[in-house]
Amino acid sequence: MTKKTFNSPDETRSFPKGKVELVTVGSVKFGRATLDRGWKWSVDVQPIAKTKSCEAPHTQYHVSGRLHVRMDDGTEVEYGPGDVGHIPPGHDAWVVGNEPVVVIDVTGMADYAKKS
Repeated sequence: MTKKTFNSPDETRSFPKGKVELVTVGSVKFGRATLDRGWKWSVDVQPIAKTKSCEAPHTQYHVSGRLHVRMDDGTEVEYGPGDVGHIPPGHDAWVVGNEPVVVIDVTGMADYAKKS
């Protein structure tokens, strides 16, 4: 049996207007992303990732705030509190409104915003 807490994460990665806190339990790396008002992947994380769009697949539970996602093919979805979703690689995303977005991600945070 294992117990960890985001109150004391294994690792924290900060970037403009946000951060990701990581906790590894067994073989699963949980990430809690906190994205502030005005955050946009293509502005705040793309310079770290150095890819055209976000290439991380995300399986997420949305705790708070609203996150708008646009896939490279033009498909768009907006997520809010209580939503669970899968976002494949090849997307941009941004915070909608004034409330910070908090999401728990179980598939896409191992290398997210990781500086080389």
